Amino acid sequence: MNSTLPKISIVTCSYQQANFIDATIRSVLEQDYPALEYIVMDGGSTDGTVDILQRHNDQIDYWVSQPDDGQTDALNKGFMHSSGGIMGWLCSDDLLLPGALHTVATFFEAHPDVEAVYGDALWIDRSGQLIRQKREIPFSRFLLRYDHNYVPQPSMFWRRSLFNRVGGLDPRFDLAMDADLWDRFSKATRIAHIPVLLSCMRYYPEQKTRALHTTGRTEHTEIQSRSRLSHFAPLRSVLQWLARGSRLFAKLATGRYALSVPGPILGALERFRIPDEARGG
Repeated sequence: MNSTLPKISIVTCSYQQANFIDATIRSVLEQDYPALEYIVMDGGSTDGTVDILQRHNDQIDYWVSQPDDGQTDALNKGFMHSSGGIMGWLCSDDLLLPGALHTVATFFEAHPDVEAVYGDALWIDRSGQLIRQKREIPFSRFLLRYDHNYVPQPSMFWRRSLFNRVGGLDPRFDLAMDADLWDRFSKATRIAHIPVLLSCMRYYPEQKTRALHTTGRTEHTEIQSRSRLSHFAPLRSVLQWLARGSRLFAKLATGRYALSVPGPILGALERFRIPDEARGG
């Protein structure tokens, strides 16, 4: 093991996600990353989540199950308990793909000037079956604001110094707290992209971003309004059209839609598959 690897702190926030959280935890612990600090903040679940956390007690650095003021509050509390120089979060229904943390650590060591980096992701369904890939392009604040938050949240990692410098997560945001953070990151530094699959994001009807879509749009509009150009409705529509077209063209031009999923990653998805009797819904 390389003792010089930077400590990476991962925070998982959870509430009533017993169907998924065991797979999430295993995807982190099975990274076999020697400088991992793993923290789980559960909002007081009553669905068996605590039993799962107790089973992994010896491998989780800190966990708690108690009421909180929502996901952003739980994340901020989790990061306050962390100490790693590199940070990231993983929701309790998402997964890290094998080797993700080694890839991130190697990148940060090779690029000491970079303070934030994200990779690609896979969309999976409730059971863990592959839906499609989310192969992305380099970061653009223009695209983030005027198209949508195309950065896969569980594939984003950053240095603690940057997180502290921008003031951490804004508790006013319940759904777009990640887009808000990326937007503030981009004002302070360059955000890098590595074209490697690092995580899986689960897509199902009860998923928070789908169930509260209207709230998410309202929060995104607030972020978009930081640009003075967005205050002119006709121009805003043109910018949105331009941003969407630019992103799609960039993905086509760079072959991002044509890439296949490596066999070892497909094998990992099988290891983290949710049994029929456990997934509910």
